[in-house]
Amino acid sequence: MTTAAAHPDAPTDALADFHPLVRDWFRARFDAPTDAQTAGWPAIRTRRDTLLAAPTGSGKTLTAFLTAIDDLVRLGQQQGELPDETRVLYVSPLKALSNDIQRNLEEPLREIAELARERSHASALGGAPMPRIRTAVRTGDTPAAERQAIVKRPPHILITTPESLYLMLTAERSRETLRTVQTVIVDEIHAMVRDKRGSHLALSLTRLDRVAEQRPVRVGLSATQKPMDQIAAFLTGLDDAGRLQAIRAGLACCSGEGIRAAAAPALGSLPRPPPRNAPPRCAWRGRTRRPNPRG
Repeated sequence: MTTAAAHPDAPTDALADFHPLVRDWFRARFDAPTDAQTAGWPAIRTRRDTLLAAPTGSGKTLTAFLTAIDDLVRLGQQQGELPDETRVLYVSPLKALSNDIQRNLEEPLREIAELARERSHASALGGAPMPRIRTAVRTGDTPAAERQAIVKRPPHILITTPESLYLMLTAERSRETLRTVQTVIVDEIHAMVRDKRGSHLALSLTRLDRVAEQRPVRVGLSATQKPMDQIAAFLTGLDDAGRLQAIRAGLACCSGEGIRAAAAPALGSLPRPPPRNAPPRCAWRGRTRRPNPRG
């Protein structure tokens, strides 16, 4: 992992590739992009699996969400409206954090929509109206009526937990709503790598790869990640031959020492994975257990 003054793929203006509406909103709200955003946006926009390690308050979550919002704004401009499809899946190990993220996500969405209304549609969106980007939360506490609403009319951005993701992949109707997912954001990834929840999530992400029309790009977020190569291996997963998907990974690490950019770990740097036909197992409290679907 080499240290650099700036991410090698980062443009002079980190916001240059964003839609004018999204770009102007960001510039009105913030003085400048953070190091994490400057390092992360180029990798995410080119659909590379991206691991962001940066201190709390460095804008990691907005780094992941803003590219997704930008894609949805552009899609709405092209088609005139957004189809009722889930395009972004945000997975958090904490229910309370999931609810908090929904509120934080709604704020930029609302402000971007207000900015669009203040401007003429012709100049802001090329004549097309600002698409309404819908979000929803699906956890174990979500009422049955809201779960049914998600299935009947999928949100564009879905916020969930590892356990609820497993249940959605298991049920036929909810599984269908995940076929259009293009981006998976895994927050607090360090909290899941070490125990059975991580093993369970890894299986769910692999199942999602098979369910989705195209493999979703994966974005991992956390303030504390050690060792980075093993966190990266957990994020990218294995290909059909059981090898690390190193070629897919574009890692962007921002720490107190500056921005670091690295290739994915070498195939020989991590323990050899078990045979593909072996039953999934994980170490937990000194014992070997099978993952519990109920978390």
